[in-house]
Amino acid sequence: MRNKFVALRAKQGDQHAVFCFAATADEVLAIARIDRAGRDTQGDLFGFQRPQIAHHIHQIRDYLQRPDAVLPNSVVIALTNGITIIERQDEMVELVFDLSKGPVAAVVDGQQRLSALAPLSGRPFQLFVSCLVCENTKELQRQFILINSTKPLPKELIYELLPAVEGLSPTLNARRFASSLTQRLNFDKNSPLVGQIHLHTNPNGRLSSNALQRVIMNSRSDGALREMFSTRGEPACFDLVADFYGAVIDVFGKAWIGMSPKTSRLVHGVGLVALGYVMDYAWIAESARTRSAFAKVLRRLEGSTAWASGAWAFPDDPRPWNRLQNTTADIRILTDFLLLTLKKSRTAMSLDGALHAT
Repeated sequence: MRNKFVALRAKQGDQHAVFCFAATADEVLAIARIDRAGRDTQGDLFGFQRPQIAHHIHQIRDYLQRPDAVLPNSVVIALTNGITIIERQDEMVELVFDLSKGPVAAVVDGQQRLSALAPLSGRPFQLFVSCLVCENTKELQRQFILINSTKPLPKELIYELLPAVEGLSPTLNARRFASSLTQRLNFDKNSPLVGQIHLHTNPNGRLSSNALQRVIMNSRSDGALREMFSTRGEPACFDLVADFYGAVIDVFGKAWIGMSPKTSRLVHGVGLVALGYVMDYAWIAESARTRSAFAKVLRRLEGSTAWASGAWAFPDDPRPWNRLQNTTADIRILTDFLLLTLKKSRTAMSLDGALHAT
């Protein structure tokens, strides 16, 4: 198996070097591994590739078995060490990969093409390979996200990788904070949501990671987390969100425990996001700072909710419980109803207190 390739250098930037050469699928897989995203026993993220898509691989393989098959799109691999670059004429170089301990690079793009070609090792079919040499692992992960963010890669996987990457756009940086906090809520043993959030590496979770990230981004932009982050940082933000959803479970346990989005709108995206606005209201307007304080506010909603049965008594549009969907319109209707109910009960409590005082 070759470990030396004559390559063409492309001038593209100071932080990394890019080379292009031709190699068979077997040669590429000897150089580069396909790292499937997963979690170790401590819950730390490793790898970054999505699972294989069997149907797509079979389609590519059927095509490549034809004698007239061509595959001009290059496979992209990246590495930080284990390579020696020997200068030749002009922009030509010789790349020497140290394979003494196995593959030294990771496949960044083209895993399905490689998987399709692997069983066809008897054919001398070469691929174009773009090789990216990065300064460090963080730069490698950043390039993976930037290369794949414009392609139909699962957004869930992209978002899960964001916390380890810097130097992204403002939009992705906002999502980066939300993703980091969501992952901690799913893996921190002190979280009431531990193991319950659906992530690329936790496919059995029942709570939408996207919905919880939306809660966090909304609050970080205009709510409780905006002040909390600026004064006390991310750990305090974790405590706030954990305390609030812990209070939700304390008050509405029957609609939460053992329920799925199909059986309860409390664990559905529409409920999770609407309650995020309740969290901000309770923190800002009613100075709720602890799990018990949040629970005290939420108990004022008891008797007015229809999370898993009955109907919502919306003023202009009463709805059976299961007709609420995870749409912007339905989230707004539910949010307005919950906040109006809390504000009315607060006014009633103030009036009652005033009457007793007189």
